[in-house]
Amino acid sequence: MSTKQLDAGLRKIKEYVSEEEAERMMTADALKELAPDLRKYIVEFGYGEIYSRPGLDSKQRQLVTIASLVTQGTIPQIETHVKRGLTVGLTKTEIVESMMQLIPYIGFPRVQNALMAAKEILEN
Repeated sequence: MSTKQLDAGLRKIKEYVSEEEAERMMTADALKELAPDLRKYIVEFGYGEIYSRPGLDSKQRQLVTIASLVTQGTIPQIETHVKRGLTVGLTKTEIVESMMQLIPYIGFPRVQNALMAAKEILEN
């Protein structure tokens, strides 16, 4: 991927996180030594290509992302994207209800685990 996609990804991610956090994501990556290109790919592809597509606004994208992460049971990423959802204007109720909506499809344990992961973030 080119610098153009990386720049586009960095611009897009700054809609979801502070300038400082965006910079920290690129420099203080815990996996930088093991997989030095992983973070670059996330920013270039995930944010420069996928999050930059037309058709959904930032709130809608975060609801879809949160729902997907809840179905996968990926707790650290759920926490990250709940924070990002709040940043783009989702309400606590929208986040909780989007998770509750998943109960018939993925079951109580996954939803309960996701709500536990989101609890501290949503209560602050």
